[in-house]
Amino acid sequence: MTKRLAARVSTLSPSTTLAITAKAKEMKESGIDVIGLGAGEPDYNTPENILEAAYASMKEGKTKYTPSGGLPALKDAVIQKLERDQGLVYSRKEIMIGIGAKHVLYTLFQVILDPGDEVIIPTPYWVSYPEQVKLAGGVPVHVEGTAAAQFKVTAEQIREAITAKTKAVIINSPGNPTGMVYSKEELQQIAAVCQEKDIWIISDEIYEKLLYGGAKHVSIAQLSEDAKLRTLIINGVSKSHSMTGWRIGYIAGDAEVVSAMTDLASHSTSNPTTTSQYAALEAYNGPQDAVEMMRQAFESRLEQIYPKLSAIPGFKVIKPQGAFYLLPEVSEAVAKTGYANVDEFAAALLTEAKVAVIPGSGFGSPDTIRLSYATSIELLEEAVQRIHTFVEKNWKE
Repeated sequence: MTKRLAARVSTLSPSTTLAITAKAKEMKESGIDVIGLGAGEPDYNTPENILEAAYASMKEGKTKYTPSGGLPALKDAVIQKLERDQGLVYSRKEIMIGIGAKHVLYTLFQVILDPGDEVIIPTPYWVSYPEQVKLAGGVPVHVEGTAAAQFKVTAEQIREAITAKTKAVIINSPGNPTGMVYSKEELQQIAAVCQEKDIWIISDEIYEKLLYGGAKHVSIAQLSEDAKLRTLIINGVSKSHSMTGWRIGYIAGDAEVVSAMTDLASHSTSNPTTTSQYAALEAYNGPQDAVEMMRQAFESRLEQIYPKLSAIPGFKVIKPQGAFYLLPEVSEAVAKTGYANVDEFAAALLTEAKVAVIPGSGFGSPDTIRLSYATSIELLEEAVQRIHTFVEKNWKE
C-alpha cells in the first residue's frame, strides 16, 4: 500500500501536557478523585466585560470574515499596548493577529525556516518549540539552562551554539515550564551576540503579566534599535486575561515577515475567529483590574505552596519569578522510591496518589516534573500532601 503519511509528521511527539491533562480528565469523569496540576491555563473565567463585549459583537452582526491578519482595530489595540507597557512603537504592517500564540509561532517558523535551518532553543523548553521547528524543516538546537543558572542560558552559551545554519534563538521570559525571568543585563548580552551573528530573536512574552516578588518584565526588543529590528515578539491574551480557549495571539516585528505570515494565514485559516477578536479588543482596551487580581492570586498561592513542596524528601525546588509553574528536580525522590525514571514516577503519582503532574522529559528536562499552581489553594495543598505521603510511603534507604 502507498505510504499514507507525510515524512514531516513521522518524528512528531504528542504534547505531553495535553496528554496528561486528558488522562486526568478521563479519570475524573469516571469518578476518580484526581487533582490535575498539568494544565497551563488560569483557573478563572474570562472577565465579565470581555464576555459582554463578545456577546455584543455577535448581536451587532459582527460575525463575518475579517482581514487575514486581524481586525485593524485589534492591531491598533496591540500597538497601543506595546507602547504603553514597553515603550515600543509599531505600525499596523508590523502586527499580525493569529489563532493563539501557538498558531502565530507555527506560522512564523513556516515563513522564516528553510530545510536544515537551525533554531537555538534553551532547555527546559515549552513542548511545542522543537516540534514546530521540525515541521518547518528546521533543526532544533538545544542549549541547557541548568538549575545552578536558574534554568536560564547565557549569551556565551548561545554564541557557542551558533553555526552558519543558525536562523534564530528563542527567548521565553517569563518561562514555561520554569517560571524564570531574564534580567535586563542578561538580555542585553544576548542581544549583542544576536546582533554580532545576525540572527533573529523570537521573544515569547505570553506570561509577561504574571510576575512575582518584585520581578520586572523586560522585552529584549526594548534594549536597542537593532534589538527591536531583529526581535519578533510573540504574545496574546490567553494567560494574561484567562482567554486560553478564545485563541487570540499576535506577532509584532519585521514587516516583511509579518506580511509573509499574513499571506500564509490567508490560505490556511482565512482569519482568526471574529468573535474572539472583538473579545480581545475589549481585553486590551478595557479595564485591567482582573489581570492584576489573577496575578495577586497566583503569587499568594506560590508563597503558600512553595515551602510545602520544598519540604518533600528528594525534591529540589527553585522559586519561580513568573508564570504559574513549579519545576522541582526530583531525581533523588525517583531513585529512592524505586522508579526507573521520572516518567514512571509521574505515572505512579497519577495512578496511586491521584495527582497529575507533567514529567519534565516533555520539556527537555528529564529529572524534573512540572506542577501548575493555576488551581485553588485547597486543591494545591491537598495535592502536595498526597505527593509528600506517596514519597514517604515508598522511600527506600
